[in-house]
Amino acid sequence: MLRWGYPMAILVLRHEVFEDLGHFAETLVRRNLSFLYNDLGAPIPDDAFEALVIMGGPMSANDPTPGLKAELGVIERALAAGTPVLGICLGSQLIAKALGARVYRNRELEIGWEPVHFTDAGRADPLFRGMKSPQTFFHWHGETFDLPAGAEWLAWSEKTRHQAYRYGRNVYGIQFHPEVTAPMIAEWSAEPVNCGDVETLDGPIDATAIDQLPLARQIAERWLDLLGG
Repeated sequence: MLRWGYPMAILVLRHEVFEDLGHFAETLVRRNLSFLYNDLGAPIPDDAFEALVIMGGPMSANDPTPGLKAELGVIERALAAGTPVLGICLGSQLIAKALGARVYRNRELEIGWEPVHFTDAGRADPLFRGMKSPQTFFHWHGETFDLPAGAEWLAWSEKTRHQAYRYGRNVYGIQFHPEVTAPMIAEWSAEPVNCGDVETLDGPIDATAIDQLPLARQIAERWLDLLGG
C-alpha cells in the first residue's frame, strides 16, 4: 500500500460533504501534495494511496452500514501495512475500533470550544510539542472510545478522557476538530442532521471565537513530516 512518489497521494475518507479537510487542505496544497476525497459508500481505491486521512461525521462508528464496514477494512489493511493514518473525530473512533477498542456513547455531548489538556506524552509528542496545555479546540461529538491496546494517550478534556492518541510512529487519532474553519462551524450548525445536537446548546456557537489555522497548520505539517515525503 505504501508507494512513495511525488507528489504524495493522500486518500481522504469523507462521511459528509460539509466535513472536509478545512484548514488541513491549506497545508496540503501549499506542500504540493495531492489528495482525493472518497465519500462514504463509494468504492475505495485501497491500493492507490500513500497516506490515509479519515474525517468526522454525524454517524456512529458502530453503525452497521456497508460503507463504514468497507472503511474499517481499509483502515485495518493500512495499519497492517504501516501506512500513515490520521483520524479526526469519527475517524479517531474508526481507527480505535479497527485496533480492537470499544466505541460507545460519551457521558455527555461535547460541542463548541473546550480546553484540551495534554498528557506528559502529549507535551513531548511531535504533533503537539510546544502547544500550551490546556489549549482550546473546537469539538462536536457524542461518542468516545477506549484507548486501543499499545496506543499512547496524548490528550484529554473535562468531558472526554481520550481526546488524542498515537499508535506506533505515524498513526494518530484526534477526537477534537483542529481542522474546522469559521464557515464550517456555521454550516455544521445549520445542517439538518445536526439540529438535534444544536437544540441541546444554551445558545449559538461563536464560530469566530478562535482562529484554529495556526494549530491546524502545526498538526498537519508535523504529521506530514513524519511520513517521510
